[in-house]
Amino acid sequence: MEIRQVGVVGAGQMGNGIAHVFALAGYDVLLNDISEESLAKALATIERNIERQVARGKVLPADKRAAMERIRTTLKLSDLGQCDLIIEAATERETVKQAIFEDLIPHLKPTTILTSNTSSISITRLASRTDRPEKFMGFHFMNPVPVMQLVELIRGIATDQETVDTLHEVVRRLGKTAAHAEDFPAFIVNRILMPMINEAVYTLYEGVGSVQSIDQSLKLGANHPMGPLELADFIGLDTCLAIMNVLHEGLADTKYRPCPLLTKYVEAGWLGRKTQRGFYDYRGEVPVPTR
Repeated sequence: MEIRQVGVVGAGQMGNGIAHVFALAGYDVLLNDISEESLAKALATIERNIERQVARGKVLPADKRAAMERIRTTLKLSDLGQCDLIIEAATERETVKQAIFEDLIPHLKPTTILTSNTSSISITRLASRTDRPEKFMGFHFMNPVPVMQLVELIRGIATDQETVDTLHEVVRRLGKTAAHAEDFPAFIVNRILMPMINEAVYTLYEGVGSVQSIDQSLKLGANHPMGPLELADFIGLDTCLAIMNVLHEGLADTKYRPCPLLTKYVEAGWLGRKTQRGFYDYRGEVPVPTR
């Protein structure tokens, strides 16, 4: 089926990035959130980020104007009912996502494809709570969405081939690359990335190295663009912990046990960049390691 109108649920960091790339690719976007303030902030962020692309010569000023005109906002979830594709990009909590899909279902066209931008939750389980598990997929964008080239496409046990093919074509039109994954905890990227971050936290916890030495070692010794603790702060330590818990519970293997120090930081509310403190303190001009 042809996708023309796309609904995005959640106007946070991931949601506004998803709206950004779809609008630039020529799709009509309806962005939903529970707060008018969040929607206004999202539009301002999208405009600022596209303007950066214009300044770098990657986007024409006329294309920026056209993209901004394609984005509409709404506080009513039911308004998304006539969209061809809906991408849920709300908080990484299964109960929240299930509630969103349950509220959406009565308003949907029979042909609407439902997707979740979840980074780790079972697609099969989310799909089973809807009226269209065959038209349900994981549609996992990387952060920051306008910059990162990969999209993970995760099929649930009931997802049909037409849905897979349709979303593969959407990813191609966005100018990104699709990686197809089966529905196992954390899929591909986070199945590999999060245990590495967790091991870096264990390395800190056990006193093998300081925050600075661990990040420096991976940047200069493994040619990573960002150290694992710096990356954890960027992602959000609460998100890292949530994904490690999904891995630990879903695969029942002790190698995925979240580091107690990661849990402690989350309990303290030190979640990384978004709270100004994590493995680094961001309240000054230059980030300072907290350990």
